[in-house]
Amino acid sequence: MAQLIDRRPNARNKSTVNRQRFIRRHKSQIKRAIAEQISERSITDVNSGESVSIPTRDIGEPNFRHGRGGVRDTVYPGNREFSQGDRIKRPMQGDQDKARRASDQGEGEDGFAFEISRDEYLELLFDDLELPNLKKNQLRKLTKKNTVRAGHTSDGVPANINVVRSLRSALSRRIALGAQSRRQLHELEAELKDLQQEQNPDVAMVEILRVQIEELKGKLKKIPFIDTFDLRFNNFVQRPEPTSQAVMFCIMDVSGSMDRETKDIAKRFFILLYLFLTRSYKEVEVVFIRHHTQAMEVDEEEFFYSRETGGTIVSSALQLMKGIIAARFPATDWNIYAAQASDGDNWNDDSPLCHQLLSRDLLPLLRYFAYVEITRHKHQSLWTQYERLLDSHDNFALQHIIEQRDIYPVFREFFRKHVQ
Repeated sequence: MAQLIDRRPNARNKSTVNRQRFIRRHKSQIKRAIAEQISERSITDVNSGESVSIPTRDIGEPNFRHGRGGVRDTVYPGNREFSQGDRIKRPMQGDQDKARRASDQGEGEDGFAFEISRDEYLELLFDDLELPNLKKNQLRKLTKKNTVRAGHTSDGVPANINVVRSLRSALSRRIALGAQSRRQLHELEAELKDLQQEQNPDVAMVEILRVQIEELKGKLKKIPFIDTFDLRFNNFVQRPEPTSQAVMFCIMDVSGSMDRETKDIAKRFFILLYLFLTRSYKEVEVVFIRHHTQAMEVDEEEFFYSRETGGTIVSSALQLMKGIIAARFPATDWNIYAAQASDGDNWNDDSPLCHQLLSRDLLPLLRYFAYVEITRHKHQSLWTQYERLLDSHDNFALQHIIEQRDIYPVFREFFRKHVQ
């Protein structure tokens, strides 16, 4: 498959407007490509930029052309086969499509590849996502940035040009620069009119006045209609708007039943969650909890890279979370969220206790609890107990991940923006 790679220099952001227009126009294709490629990335570079390839059939522009029917005269340079009056057989319908193929293998489709920056990548990755049920408890820490109009500026991109303001500025400049010349022109024209009304006008003086009038008219014509100095652009700024303070509990199973691949999937899920929170919200508290038979609150480094292992008692993490909420995050002041990742393996006598802790103690305090089970095997008692919560708690959700390609679709399903 052939690829077209855009390596044009982008000095001083000269192509920024066209680039953003291209991304907006083909947003769905780019997002689809990102969703397909994210599962192949390593954990360390999941938040870097990306090289995106789009089939040319998805970026084709509509165009007008002559149909195949009718009679028309056409000149083909270098013709040695046909003479005037010859009737040429119409080409087969499929010939044009076959001509596009460069080999006898593959689909033969051209592709367009280009690099997107880290900011563009994350913007597309988390587009249309939000924390569910976020409410304004106290307008303090958590802020979202909204783009708002902030007057006008003399510097900007062509897409933001304000035509009315620019023309008004150009008119003011022309009036100011030509005011004195226009006043002199009116005086000379009045003087010439008076002189011509005399019975014996001074011919030499009349000619001098006419020359001066033409010079002033030429001077006024040289004033440009619009100049770069006149251009005015709509100015946009990112204004932080306080919404509410929130905390996200990230709970990961690190027991012995979680093999290396399963832990890697869980870490990818939580890295996506962490990037989403830090990208979309200016300030949000994140509490990391790892558990096997015992649960422990850890920092970000230990959460993602520690190799500790052991048995499995899931309720230990929920008990720890309950204690942390009581001590540091009262539900009256905080929007509380939680995301839990596990392979579903749990001590059987502990799964009913997990259901009880969530149903009675935690879910009444939480805005949203997302449970993701990572396993290729049959669901066990923990999933069965958690499923019972769906009917009675609309702030609880659970999803199943089998392999890496399922991570991003499941993540978007958890945090997709619901239209009111």
